[in-house]
Amino acid sequence: MSPGTLAVKVRGLSKLFGDFTAVDAIDLSIKKGEIFGFLGPNGAGKSTTIKMLCGLLLPTSGNGTVNGLDIMKESEEIKKKIGYMSQKFSLYDDLSVEQNIDFFSGIYGVSQTKKIERKEWALDMAGLLDRRKTVTRDLPGGFKQRLALGCAILHAPPLVFLDEPTSGVDPISRRNFWNLINEMSKAGTTVFVTTHYMDEADYCNRLALIYRGRVIAEGTPNDLKQKYMTSYVLEIETDRVVEAMETLNRSGIETAIFGSLLHATVDNMEKAMPRIREVLGEAGIRTERVERIVPSLEDVFVSLIEAA
Repeated sequence: MSPGTLAVKVRGLSKLFGDFTAVDAIDLSIKKGEIFGFLGPNGAGKSTTIKMLCGLLLPTSGNGTVNGLDIMKESEEIKKKIGYMSQKFSLYDDLSVEQNIDFFSGIYGVSQTKKIERKEWALDMAGLLDRRKTVTRDLPGGFKQRLALGCAILHAPPLVFLDEPTSGVDPISRRNFWNLINEMSKAGTTVFVTTHYMDEADYCNRLALIYRGRVIAEGTPNDLKQKYMTSYVLEIETDRVVEAMETLNRSGIETAIFGSLLHATVDNMEKAMPRIREVLGEAGIRTERVERIVPSLEDVFVSLIEAA
């Protein structure tokens, strides 16, 4: 990828807090206009990375550019040319919807000629045209989330960073929010989004999985499933999920809970299926069903973490 096609390019990006390495020499290349997902468990280094890319934290080492600007030398310029939405939504609860929009218009330097137009756009996008005078703290989570996004992109930046934007909102609001992200991408905006919800990964064009400060895998959702999931995944239905998982793990069959079911990662499916029934039967646990399934990205991630 040539530099002109990249919205973000960093090499060896690291951040240390004393003796603790929060981000450990990561490389990232993000194309203009794509939805790039940065996935990992809480504490993996996602927020620290995003703050360095946004110019909010100075890296300990490494180099790179955001919108063509040097992350080490031009952090103040970077802030002016991006949108940033934190997981706390960055809104002022004691201000009305309209006052929040006015405030962020000033922060981002939206011109007077565009201010009214962009305000109406944000209100419409958030579904708040008839609630502009409502105090923000009284809004449901999904409306706060869309208002926060509107405030973050009032200045129409080419690149938007969304840090855990769907944390704490209901599933329908999450789906609606991803529809908005998709529309932004189609219009040419680059979206860098962090999440720990593995089911959201399929909405992204490309992904990087981060664990303990290191990127352990990168690619499209299909790439990750094909390249990193060389084992088989078996889905197990039983009436005693936790006990069954513990029993299988003790017997050497790598198993994890997925909702009300179990997923076992095995190398030899023909040998594993009867073995699972045998192990659970000997423990007095009834097995309703054992069958092969297409691995999810969560299966891939669990497998990669086990390896790491």
